[in-house]
Amino acid sequence: MAFSLNSWSFGFFSMTLTTLAIISKPSVAAPMYRPSPWALAHATFYGDETASETMGGACGYGNLFSNGYGTNTAALSTTLFNNGFACGTCYQIKCVQSPWCYREVQFTTVTATNLCPPNWAQDSNNGGWCNPPRVHFDMSKPAFMKIAQWKAGIVPVMYRRVPCVRSGGLRFSFQGNGYWLLVYVMNVGGGGDIAKMWVKGSKTGWISMSHNWGASYQAFATLKRPISFLQDHFIHNQGDYHRSCVFGDTKSKG
Repeated sequence: MAFSLNSWSFGFFSMTLTTLAIISKPSVAAPMYRPSPWALAHATFYGDETASETMGGACGYGNLFSNGYGTNTAALSTTLFNNGFACGTCYQIKCVQSPWCYREVQFTTVTATNLCPPNWAQDSNNGGWCNPPRVHFDMSKPAFMKIAQWKAGIVPVMYRRVPCVRSGGLRFSFQGNGYWLLVYVMNVGGGGDIAKMWVKGSKTGWISMSHNWGASYQAFATLKRPISFLQDHFIHNQGDYHRSCVFGDTKSKG
């Protein structure tokens, strides 16, 4: 699912944006996200060696190359995708229990950027690999080829969720109008995902944003510059989170 970026406005101004890079300075030192235990799943791949078919995707990240995700990505089955709340999360994946595994490779790390939808026309153990309640990774072909021979088609894997390593600050892409703002949040380090999000304009208090889909959050309000965002990030699987404030120190990136 690809998303386009349109003109939008904050109250008294309007402009067309592609990506806004924001330098994130947390109000307190951010704790490290704690890796989860290893668990069993399966992995396949989609697309070819160029990973061109992974562009766009249900998370709304658009061009995965220009937005910092590259080819080390995966589409998650519905069980993992969690209605898009898992967008941006990172996983270590290692091939196991298959002659197609590369034994010398310990694991590869991928970022969740897409949904692998169910295929109810096929049995869950014969083609319907992403049918609930299966835990499955449909990896980009370049990522899959780091852990196993592509001819395998599908392999058993062990996986665990790990901290995401990012540089360059958060990136936001916007859609909307003078009364509605839709924000795609990208390049999130640590846990990689967003638990909650708020926005504040120069004439408003903090406004709670609702989760739209994938990595996008929305607010129905008229906002004027400068704007700020407040976010909660999960720090481990028990649901604890870290809160950071991102102020409107922004620049447009075409």
